[in-house]
Amino acid sequence: MTTSLPDSESDIIDNQQLVRVLLVEDDEDDYILTRTLMSAPENRNLRLDWVEGYDEALERILASDYDVYLIDYRLGQRTGIELIQEAARAGCHSPMILLTGQDDKSVDYSAMAIGAADYLVKGRIDSQLLGRSIRYALRQAESLAELLEQENKYRSLFERSIDAIFVADQSMHFLDVNPSVEHLLGYTRDELLKLNPARLFDQFDKLREMRFSVREFTQIKDFEAVLVSKQGRKRICLISIWAVEDANGRPVWYQGIVRDITDQKKAQQELIIAEKLTMTGKLARSIAHEVRNPLTNLSLALDQLVDELGEQNEDTQLYTDIIGRNVERIGALITDMLNSSKPRELDRRPQDLNDIVRETLGFVTDRIKLKQMTLITDFSTHDCTANLDREQLRIAFTNIFINAVESMEPEHGKLVVRTMCLEDSQVCVVIEDNGAGIPPENLQRLFDPFFTGKQSGMGLGLTATQNIVNSHKGHIDVDSHVGIGTTFRLTFPK
Repeated sequence: MTTSLPDSESDIIDNQQLVRVLLVEDDEDDYILTRTLMSAPENRNLRLDWVEGYDEALERILASDYDVYLIDYRLGQRTGIELIQEAARAGCHSPMILLTGQDDKSVDYSAMAIGAADYLVKGRIDSQLLGRSIRYALRQAESLAELLEQENKYRSLFERSIDAIFVADQSMHFLDVNPSVEHLLGYTRDELLKLNPARLFDQFDKLREMRFSVREFTQIKDFEAVLVSKQGRKRICLISIWAVEDANGRPVWYQGIVRDITDQKKAQQELIIAEKLTMTGKLARSIAHEVRNPLTNLSLALDQLVDELGEQNEDTQLYTDIIGRNVERIGALITDMLNSSKPRELDRRPQDLNDIVRETLGFVTDRIKLKQMTLITDFSTHDCTANLDREQLRIAFTNIFINAVESMEPEHGKLVVRTMCLEDSQVCVVIEDNGAGIPPENLQRLFDPFFTGKQSGMGLGLTATQNIVNSHKGHIDVDSHVGIGTTFRLTFPK
């Protein structure tokens, strides 16, 4: 049974447009009453259809043939609230108005909670109230649809953004994150929402400083911090955060963007290192030229002197030997300096990184045993084959192993060596010791030629190591804490 009635209130609904209304009601008398209310002049563009049963009503709703639904609370053994819930789960967004025979606030609250557009008591409905309720429900549905469209648009931007975007509270606990944050930090969204943000920062003071700046100035731009992923990888990031305020200007929540600049920093660092090595190489060649010429003359003169002296007494022999040994030592130092700074000519072949590390450890195992230290190894079970120069890497690893052993106390030292295959087609060696550690002011100079913390030594070992790693197009990362120990992380492309 259908009744069609046009309307004149054009400020809400165009007077040429019919509004299709479906009444779900198991009492025919209530249907007749509703039809009468809709026949009023102000409701004449409302077209009313009627169904009695729950199942038929759900079928009509799922067909999306109507603009508004008037649903009675009592539908035999089922209720109108159940029908509204089931329709919502099926994806119906058309407004639904719940009708009931008595004024019950609990029913009112339940209806609003499940998304009903309005709640009307049958005995109190007149034609104006019914028409106004239908028009209000339509207007509300249109507004919600616009909001949903905007939300979907911005949600799409949020989720598809390459940048890591997050929403947080005043303590910087995550309220929402996009997939790029999950990829950057290695945690799932659910894990991040439960995570204490302090676990993500390499230094807790950085989190404290960031919180203070955000609360004091309601925003912060390009704040640099080192974030630690779930897998323990450290990433240098720029964090920008700004407050979202309520009508009174008080921060409600915060949104932010995290940019990973680790590769950019590494590229800058590699450029600086390359420039340093270039300058060191020029300096070394210049020194070698200036020193080797007089050194050669000194060596020739010494040989001539020895020949002319003939049989020497014991004192003369002692002094000529001292001069000869020091001439050779200076020549060897000049050669080491040249070798540490010039680009390496590599013989790169497919090599198993595990085999190279094991072989190199064999050269320092005796020293570890003599000092009664502990050696712990953890070799990757994955394929760690990469294009590597075996001999050059043995030199690089040996330099680090020896430095680690010499930094640790006998009987208390513990050297940990691990290999791993990374997701981005790289192989990695991690070398940890529990030695004296390196002061922060010395970390930046660690690979500089002639810089050393030892009483003896030229300070060229780590310079040569870095040169070898750079020639493989790899990276060295160093993390050290005084009194705790030092970790070297060497990464090579497969």
